[in-house]
Amino acid sequence: MLEKLCASVIAVVLIGGIVPSLAHAQEANTLTAQEKAQGWQLLFNGKNFDGWHSYLQKSPGKDWRIDDGAIMLERSRTGDEKDFADLVTDAEYSNFDLKLEWKMTPCADSGVMFYVHESPKYRETYETGPEMQIADLVCTKPDSQVLYERSGDLFDLMSSDVERVHEAGNWNQFEIIADHGHIQFFQNGHKVIDTYFWNDDWRKLITRTKFAQWPDFGTFKTGHISLQGTEDKGDLPIRLWFRNIKLRQL
Repeated sequence: MLEKLCASVIAVVLIGGIVPSLAHAQEANTLTAQEKAQGWQLLFNGKNFDGWHSYLQKSPGKDWRIDDGAIMLERSRTGDEKDFADLVTDAEYSNFDLKLEWKMTPCADSGVMFYVHESPKYRETYETGPEMQIADLVCTKPDSQVLYERSGDLFDLMSSDVERVHEAGNWNQFEIIADHGHIQFFQNGHKVIDTYFWNDDWRKLITRTKFAQWPDFGTFKTGHISLQGTEDKGDLPIRLWFRNIKLRQL
């Protein structure tokens, strides 16, 4: 009798707990009915590079590919920079809520930039677009050991007091909210940056950094979203993955 009771309890747990959770697990690179109603749109469909190209190029460089439902970069420390040039969205955005997931091999380094102005006048995305930094807490040097250059930081400008990044090989969640100059970063559900662009404090902050050499940095109020591929740090081969890239215009 006791064995039958235990078996019944286990069955209830499996049916009532685990099975529903699996049934309601959202498939990668999809939107729920609620997200669609809220105005979210996918920037990556999980199958191809529709909506993306490498900076100042017509299509993605050859080091970028689709791997198991994710945008993947695999590169060495050398080669033609066009092959691993930063990806940018075809479209530009002004006020938005952006969410995505990323993971990397140990010691890799990257970032998500926004308000990137694409023009031959600027050789790199970071000459115009601020960056939410991606860095391995354990071994990326010097970034993981330097304030303002850790994962989740507003690169070289503002740093969170606590780094909330997972160990290499695990997925991390980024969210960037840009609402009429009010900028918020969230890493794995924790707010890590809360600031304002384009005011006197913002301009003074830039003058104290390397970005002062690029007079148009952080001035554009509309621009492309970018995934950085030009960093050569990390164990070889250097690999980065991005998925569940979605945006809601505000």
